Amino acid sequence: MTSIGGAGTSGMVDWNLAVATATRLVRPGPEVSRDEAREVVAELRRHAKASEEHVRAYTRMIPEGMEPHDTPVLVVDRAGWIKANVAGFRELLTPLIGKMQERRSATPGSAVLGAVGGKVTGVELGMLLSFLASRILGQYETFAPATRELPAGANGGGRLLLVAPNIVHVERELDVDPHDFRLWVCLHEETHRTQFTGVPWLRDHLQGEIQSFLSATDVDPGTVVERLREAAQTLAGGRPEGEEGEPSPSLVELVQTPEQREILGRLTAVMSLLEGHADYVMDGVGPQVVPTVAEIREKFQARRARGASRLDLALRKLLGLDAKLRQYRDGERFVRAVVDQVGMDGFNRVWTSPNTLPTKTEIAAPADWIARVHRKADS
Repeated sequence: MTSIGGAGTSGMVDWNLAVATATRLVRPGPEVSRDEAREVVAELRRHAKASEEHVRAYTRMIPEGMEPHDTPVLVVDRAGWIKANVAGFRELLTPLIGKMQERRSATPGSAVLGAVGGKVTGVELGMLLSFLASRILGQYETFAPATRELPAGANGGGRLLLVAPNIVHVERELDVDPHDFRLWVCLHEETHRTQFTGVPWLRDHLQGEIQSFLSATDVDPGTVVERLREAAQTLAGGRPEGEEGEPSPSLVELVQTPEQREILGRLTAVMSLLEGHADYVMDGVGPQVVPTVAEIREKFQARRARGASRLDLALRKLLGLDAKLRQYRDGERFVRAVVDQVGMDGFNRVWTSPNTLPTKTEIAAPADWIARVHRKADS
């Protein structure tokens, strides 16, 4: 098996074992013939290309004549999504893992414990990735290191992933027009690609915030491993609840110092903006090019809200995915309210600099953002 970004078995996480475990455990995708699979892949590539023009025209984020840095569009299966995300996790989590290794190095027998612990954590991470790999429809990988199998944009640029078997699974489950659904998904993901390729400072800003969050972590390595174990046990039929029946804290909630809470507030606001903007654009472009967009949105929202099962809801909480669902909703409301008040060009002032990004409070109170950014700029 190809090593993920170098020596896969070093450190606190055996990354190659995580990939192997997730790939072995991930559920098979829907049954499709070879010809149908080829047609799905080809159509997703066409829709991804068409979505570029639709999204750029609607958002007006990229000035006419300006060609942003190109990033590849990859149509992948579930195993491909797993490999891509493990590579991204490894890149992003290196500072945190290095800090945790330093803390562990003072422990007698740490080398043996580290080797064993890395394999245990690799298995548990693999179990979680196998769960997520069957649920993600598409993803713009912002911090994607390029590999031979998975190319990425130049100079640290990202890549857009479309997970073909998951898209087919959901379109069948919702009983919607497959061609319309595939384009609808591509519009959402292309919006994310436009956000990062059209706003040159956004990637570095987000990476800086994440690295500040990780470097401020003051948590015992065993605590993180225990949370991974609880999540993995949930997949195996356990229950991620405390002694009194309360849900366990999410992984994010466990690694918050006072400094991290401030950073997390800013990150939450940015992610709400990005996800809400993608939803807004997807539905705004939709009626022009996706005839059944109203039906798709209604069915998809109902599916998103209810989750697949009690197990799904429990893991959402433990992994912090319930917060991501709120980001879609709250961010979309913010974008809609601002565009209604000041138009798309007025909304696009949000991309001027980190100082014009909304705060977590302003996401819930769009008028406050308008007052701060527009009235100050226009006075």
